Amino acid sequence: MPAAFLVTLDGQIHDAARPFFYVDDLTVLRGDGVFETALVRGGRVLKFDRHLARLADSARRLGLPEVQARQWEAAAAVATAAWGADEEGVLRLVLTRGRESVAVEEREPTALLYLSPVPEATLRRREAGVGAITLERGIAADIGARAPWLLLGAKTLSYAMNMAALRHAAERGAQDVIFLDTTGRVLEGPTSTVVVTSGRTLRTPPPDDGILDGTTMRALYRHAAERGYDCRIEPLAGGDLRASDGVWLVSSVALATRVHTLDGEPLRRPEGALDLRPLVDAALA
Repeated sequence: MPAAFLVTLDGQIHDAARPFFYVDDLTVLRGDGVFETALVRGGRVLKFDRHLARLADSARRLGLPEVQARQWEAAAAVATAAWGADEEGVLRLVLTRGRESVAVEEREPTALLYLSPVPEATLRRREAGVGAITLERGIAADIGARAPWLLLGAKTLSYAMNMAALRHAAERGAQDVIFLDTTGRVLEGPTSTVVVTSGRTLRTPPPDDGILDGTTMRALYRHAAERGYDCRIEPLAGGDLRASDGVWLVSSVALATRVHTLDGEPLRRPEGALDLRPLVDAALA
């Protein structure tokens, strides 16, 4: 298995085992930055253009310097060439505001790509699925439009709440979480988009409900629609999770993970229920 490494935007490769960030980098002190996570497969970054576009949108929301796509593309090419085509990898694109001790007018952002192996736990999730719990996120679904300073549609480095939710799930014997709003509407997972299936119909909550616009979900919907599936973006109630044929958590690295148990109760899975895994694989190919 290849060893993890960093690539900076000047194309230099750095050993991931050696220190890199300054202690006063604002991502260390405050989580003030944005990131993307993409899958490397067959020597290329899957959906890289979509990840760059979302990185740029997140940077704009935080008032970070404009993302120069060509610089990131060149650095990604260095990373994938060094990684090779035989192993899958996780590529993280990280952009921070830079060092607190530097005057604002002289401050340079920190930008890097971090490439590492896909965790074994992620590979197991793809095959075996997960048990999940529902947790209230403490906000209304429409708060993102009314309070843009909450940055709900941006992929920021401030993931402490998401990780706390996953730890809480683990304490309850589950592996993942589906967030609900204050009225019981479905939002998203801590690191995934929720997609439910009924026959040949796919449904996912609207990204304007203060949730992240999933790149893998968009690729899946485009591919599935071309093949005659009914792909809907519409509000989902908590009850829709149990009434559906299948509940899936869709993300760039775990791909399509089936939720087999919700809040301790097995979910129904009718004979012939749609399996999203081959559809997601085909969408990314």
